[in-house]
Parts: sequence; C-alpha cells; structure tokens
Amino acid sequence: MTLALPRPTLRITAAALLGLAAAVGTAFSQAATPAPAPKLEFPAASPAATLQLRVGVTDIEIDYSRPSMRGRTIFGGLVPYDQRWRTGANSATRISFSTPVSLNGNPVPAGTYELFSIPGRTEWTIIVHKNMSQWGDYQYDAANDVLRFKAKPTTMATPTETFAIGLSELRDASATLYLAWETTRVPIKLEVDTVGILKPRIEAAMAAPSGKKPYAQAAMFYYENNIELPTALRWMNAALAENPKAFWLTYRKGLILSKMGDKKGALEAARQSLAMASEAKGSMKDEYVPLNEALIASLN
Repeated sequence: MTLALPRPTLRITAAALLGLAAAVGTAFSQAATPAPAPKLEFPAASPAATLQLRVGVTDIEIDYSRPSMRGRTIFGGLVPYDQRWRTGANSATRISFSTPVSLNGNPVPAGTYELFSIPGRTEWTIIVHKNMSQWGDYQYDAANDVLRFKAKPTTMATPTETFAIGLSELRDASATLYLAWETTRVPIKLEVDTVGILKPRIEAAMAAPSGKKPYAQAAMFYYENNIELPTALRWMNAALAENPKAFWLTYRKGLILSKMGDKKGALEAARQSLAMASEAKGSMKDEYVPLNEALIASLN
C-alpha cells in the first residue's frame, strides 16, 4: 500500500512579487546606466594668484594671473615695448585699496581698479583704470583711466621665471609695490596716511565713555610716529596703572621719556624694568634684560 504525501504549496504574495520586480529593475538600471565621466582639471598655463597684505591699516588685494618665461624672450618679445599690457595674463589684473593711497606720489582713492602698463626700455607707464572685470585689455578705454604715471625699471641679476606682483619694504605708512619678470623689476612707491586715518580713531576710542582703552598700543603708535609725546607718556602711565608689574611696559615708558629728552626719567624707568625683568623667567627675561641694558647704555 503506497501512502500519498501532500505536495508542498508555494505561496507568493503580491507584495513579494512587487519587491522582487523592484529589485530586478534596480539591478538592471544600475547595470544599464553608465558611470559619470570623471571631472578633469588641467594645469593652467598662467595660474591665478591673489595677494592680500596690509600696509599700516590699509588692506591691499591684488588678483592676477602668472605667466612663465618657458624659454621665451619676454620684454621686447612676448610683451612688446611701447604697447599696452594687461600686466599679467588672462583677465586684466585687479588691485584694491581699502583707503586712499598714493603711487609714486600720485593720489588714488580707495576702491578696486584694473592695472595696465606700457613697458618701455628705460621707462614704464603704469595705468590705473576703472574696474571693468574684463578679459585681457580688449575693453580698455582711455576715458576710464583714473591715473597714469611713470616708473623706472631696474635690472635683476637673477631672472624671475614666473611673473610676480608683490609688496616689499613694508612700513606702517609705506611699501614698495613691484612687478617682476625675466630680469626686469619695476618698483612703485606706495604710501598711505596711516597717522591721518588712525589718529582720529584713537582719539574717539579714548574719549568714549565706556570700553577698555588701548592705552599701551596708542602710546606706542604716538611714540613711533612722533605724535604728542606727552600724551603718549600719559597713556603709558595709564597702562602701567592697570598692570604695575608689566616691566615690558615700563621699558617702553623709558623709550618715550628718552625721546622726550628726559634722560633722568628714562634711566629710572629702564633700571626699574631691568630689575623686574631679571626676576622673571623664560623668554620674557631673555628679551627684556638686554633691551633694558641697551637702553641704559645709550643714556649713560
């Protein structure tokens, strides 16, 4: 006698069928959709550069592109003499000043400008032009010149492969703006009225009814710029009243008194600072002991 076994029953729900179809569809879609092409970036022949520096309290920004010599003759060749040049490559070079400045003694208001030039064998013309955000110099219009002035090129002993614009010889109220490429360097004297800008701000801060006063910083600014030395001394004394053990401020009080011609008072301040610095530890002692000794020696 043969027993009949029950047949297994396969039950597939509608939800399962839909899930299976979705999975198959997704797999097919992934297989059928090509991967996106990789993003390509190629080396720039004249890389873009941005220079940001502060001269005194004036912010200066220069945006330009930097071509290289690559074995070529630059001035009198790639860049012809006596023809207008974008002073770089690609877009016109832009220069911004946060306050008024002067370039080789010529005033320039605060703002953003394009910087063109006309190279010459013995003299360059520098053109400060209204900002047009232009490519090259194709939209140049002399009517939009803000300023034209002359600059004298110098010859460098070592060639500069890649064109550079920079600021050197930085001081509180001046710097040298320069263009350099091949063996040519064109220096431009840049000046700012740091005292005229900052002095009213200091006076306003000191006259304010509240808020911490920058006594020490203001005193040294007046000292370094030979402004109202008695006021500088008064502010340094106020700083010391807030921090009597600050021997580094006592040293600076000695500097102010020395510049005022008060030799006795300067010696007293320097000796007091030296005594406190000698009892200090670390780098402050290492710095201020010789500084005070030098000040005392200069007064004896």
